[in-house]
Amino acid sequence: MNGPEIHIEFAPELGLFVPHARRAGVTPVGTDGSSTLGHVVESLGVPLTEVGALVVDGREVPFSHIPAAGESVRVRPVERPQRVPGAPLRFLLDVHLGTLARRMRLLGVDTAYESTDIGDPALAARSAAERRVLLSRDRGLLRRRELWAGGFVYSTRPDDQLRDVLGRFAPELKPWTRCTACNGLLGKATKEQVADQLESGTERSYDVFAQCAECGRAYWKGAHHDRLETVVERALAEFGT
Repeated sequence: MNGPEIHIEFAPELGLFVPHARRAGVTPVGTDGSSTLGHVVESLGVPLTEVGALVVDGREVPFSHIPAAGESVRVRPVERPQRVPGAPLRFLLDVHLGTLARRMRLLGVDTAYESTDIGDPALAARSAAERRVLLSRDRGLLRRRELWAGGFVYSTRPDDQLRDVLGRFAPELKPWTRCTACNGLLGKATKEQVADQLESGTERSYDVFAQCAECGRAYWKGAHHDRLETVVERALAEFGT
């Protein structure tokens, strides 16, 4: 770029996205004189979903600001908890975040999930159509303009991913109210209503059941309940209201 030169500084929290040389202190950036500051920041590697504010010479400016020569820019991270306009708060996760999706559903968070790769345009379009916050580790996907809202998932570990999302967006937690398979709502069910899904040992050993209103899947406190209960208790202890 041969246009005005500006000086830019990224918050330490955004260091993951920018080249190593730009992770500490102020560095010069050449602009083309017509691109927005939001475009400049994205061209340096930072999805705007991760930017909380752009501060130019001490004043906050919109992403549409056109940089002028000599301006000093500070790029701040999103504030936590991040307030997303509109209600209720709902999410959409891409194909690589299946474990996170199941854990969010376990906690009663409305979480849509694509188990097959439907492509970035379709995911972004669904985010906009259903007003869902798209969560992904794909930086290119998070730069798509049609997104309604989005967030980068910083870790590859499901435990850390869950803590990151709950800490960032602070969704209301209602454990044991959603189907971990399809995201439908659960309701009480009698043993007779779910008998066709039970093996003989389960039928003899359990009397309390729930069933998904969408896919019909039956739930009971089986062998994996203690592990799931641990996930729920940890989340409620740290993020419950």
